[in-house]
Amino acid sequence: MVATRLRDTAFKRVLRAMPLGAMVKIEGPFGNLTLHNNAKRTAVLLAGGIGITPFRSIVFRAAKEKLAHRIFLFYSNRRPEDAPFLEELEALGKENPNYTLIASMTEMGKSHQPWQGETGLINKEMLAKYLTDVASPLYYIAGPPEMVKGLHTMLNGAGVDDDDVRTEEFAGY
Repeated sequence: MVATRLRDTAFKRVLRAMPLGAMVKIEGPFGNLTLHNNAKRTAVLLAGGIGITPFRSIVFRAAKEKLAHRIFLFYSNRRPEDAPFLEELEALGKENPNYTLIASMTEMGKSHQPWQGETGLINKEMLAKYLTDVASPLYYIAGPPEMVKGLHTMLNGAGVDDDDVRTEEFAGY
């Protein structure tokens, strides 16, 4: 599956205009966001917007293969209607008892949909609300570059070592 935000760029205009079934040449995937092997360590996934794509693969694989990893997915978007895959990520909790989704919306004043979940940016307080020990999990961060940098800095300030943080920036979205 290929997932992207259809912004107004030359590439995205061509992509939007392509007929279904058109032939394309794709390179990749690239990056290193794969779930660690040690199931005793909790995985905390921090996603912003379309940065959810690598984490969607991780959480669905964990459910399908019934992996023992405890996984917390913190997923930030402006509004529910902007959140790719939100409904299927919510439903996945019924399939995998080791998985917890914490979705948060940052601009609910501009939304046309109701929201009962978290609001605001993912921050130290939100992590502490759901995690008993912020320093011991392995963290994965994907999203806009400034979000990735800010969350990485916040984790370091909370005592998380860089060896326990994996990142992927989704620039240009």
